[in-house]
Amino acid sequence: MSAQSHPGRQRTTWLIFIGLCLFTFVNLMPLLWAVLTSLKDPRDAFTIPPTLIFEPTLKYHIEVWTENDFVFYLMNSLIVSAGTVFISVPAGSLAAYAISRIPRRSAGPILSALFTIRMFPHMLLAIPFFVMGTFLDMIDTYPLLILALVAINQPFTIWLMHGFFLEIPRDLDEAAAIDGCSNWQAFRIVILPLAKPGMTVAALFSLLLSYNEFLFALVLTGTDTKTLPVAIAAFGGEDISSWSLSAAGAIGIMLPIVVVMLLLQRHLVRGLTAGAVKG
Repeated sequence: MSAQSHPGRQRTTWLIFIGLCLFTFVNLMPLLWAVLTSLKDPRDAFTIPPTLIFEPTLKYHIEVWTENDFVFYLMNSLIVSAGTVFISVPAGSLAAYAISRIPRRSAGPILSALFTIRMFPHMLLAIPFFVMGTFLDMIDTYPLLILALVAINQPFTIWLMHGFFLEIPRDLDEAAAIDGCSNWQAFRIVILPLAKPGMTVAALFSLLLSYNEFLFALVLTGTDTKTLPVAIAAFGGEDISSWSLSAAGAIGIMLPIVVVMLLLQRHLVRGLTAGAVKG
């Protein structure tokens, strides 16, 4: 029976593998096309049928990094992303820990309210933030954009960390209290080290959400704090002759995040696995 079922399982495995390869290929096609476009001259980028054999050039990549204030916009994006992570993750962890330690009957409405806030369209929240920033004379400043991104990312961070804290037995809190720890000491000394994988995942997702944010950055920034997603939109997107430059800019904006994800890939997988396994 097992000998007969083995070929069937092997065939199913191969079908799943082929399906995943096709799915990955379809998702990577826009990226591959952008890479090829960034290495072509515009006259080669829009030929029909597409030109697959061409003389590659790094002209547009060099132009993006040296002549379009790309580094300045990159620094703005990194400042905003770092500020968002350093505020969102600690605050979200504290809130998630508190919610995880109250009765589920009380925690349910709080989590539902956070989930509802997360579903709000960004445009619905961008206008009040713009009005508030104008009133406080904070438009085109880092604090306003960082606080706005923390506000829209916080529900996700709390939901994510809440799941990790639920996996940590409450017996540890009680044991810490018996040893003389206050609630803060129990959280900082006992619980927080066990939740580090979850905090790593929360930090990475907060970094991605803030680094790629376009609408809030468009509405709340100006010449001094403009971030990369907003700046890239002005890199000749409407002029076909500048699409190679736009493609080079798109590749450039992606590189820092790719480097970060490659460096922290092990921690990301460990954190996601820890949050998915109970007991």
